[in-house]
Amino acid sequence: MTQQTVLVAGASGVVGQAAIEAFAAAGWRVLGLSRRVPLSIRAPGFTHLAADLADPASLAPHAAVLKDVSRLAYAALYEEPALVSGWRNAEQMRRNDVMLANALDALADAPLEHVSLLQGTKAYGAHIHRIPTPARERAPRDPHENFYWLQEDRLRAAAARRGFAMTVFRPQVIYGEALGGAMNLVPVIGAYAALRRAEGRPFSFPGGCDWIQEGVDAHLVGRALVWAATAPAARNETFNLTNGDVYVWRELWPALARALRVEPGPDEPQSMVAYMADRAGAWDRLVAAHDLRPVALPDLIGKSAQYADMLFGYGLPQSPAPALVSTIKVRQAGFSDCVDTEEMFPRLLARLAEDGFLPRP
Repeated sequence: MTQQTVLVAGASGVVGQAAIEAFAAAGWRVLGLSRRVPLSIRAPGFTHLAADLADPASLAPHAAVLKDVSRLAYAALYEEPALVSGWRNAEQMRRNDVMLANALDALADAPLEHVSLLQGTKAYGAHIHRIPTPARERAPRDPHENFYWLQEDRLRAAAARRGFAMTVFRPQVIYGEALGGAMNLVPVIGAYAALRRAEGRPFSFPGGCDWIQEGVDAHLVGRALVWAATAPAARNETFNLTNGDVYVWRELWPALARALRVEPGPDEPQSMVAYMADRAGAWDRLVAAHDLRPVALPDLIGKSAQYADMLFGYGLPQSPAPALVSTIKVRQAGFSDCVDTEEMFPRLLARLAEDGFLPRP
């Protein structure tokens, strides 16, 4: 069988890296497109295309290789510097729509058969109001402005015009090994543990309320993208994705402490944004002492400290209503993968340590 080519847009992101690894492991020819070269990826055979999806001119040099693409896994994302407040920002919505438009234009001459698009629980309005428990894909579109709707409408129109199939995935909070992202707590947790140990202080939970949450392993998302690329049951459907369990951060904390071999301590509510802000020098000293790869703290954690404050419930006196989604539909369609969240975090943190980004426990 002829090897097919997939383009993963957003290659340096938490989903993009995992998708590249999953497609490569499944035997696909993989192109990964992003501004930055992925630092923590384990797929030596993939081809990186350096480009900015907001700038069509940067895509032009790749026209020849893009003509071979039959599948697109679209995992690119633009976030505003003020992460959470930026979710209602018109410029954030416009730019994400333009990025997808440019990706589709760059593939105008490609034999495109299928595109996967990522959304999330903001599709149900989880960032604005309480959502049904659980939220289901068959619910009417939540009436709020969101780049998800701009992208989905654009993609459906292009699919109808050009004759390719599409799948929309709505993963819960995603966790993986990608560095420097806007919404990945794994490097934040690893850096926090290493810095606290260096300071001679316990690995205390820095958050607030007990908030029941769901998450999803980026590698599970990657496997779902591989499945959707060829599965008839995934054509033109929308699916929620989660690991399959729920968790509360305070109750998860002892398992993280054991995995990182740090001493737990009493709760110590504090902002991760404030904590990380003045520890760049301390991190540089840790890098030197442990012979780590020379990645500065801001480049390691990106904007994700803001996301950590939100998910840890920092400053919240009581728990928000849980934003939980049903995954019955994707399981009935044939994708039944699941991950134990308590086992996921040690595995992801251990890999960052093995690759020299965090001190070994």
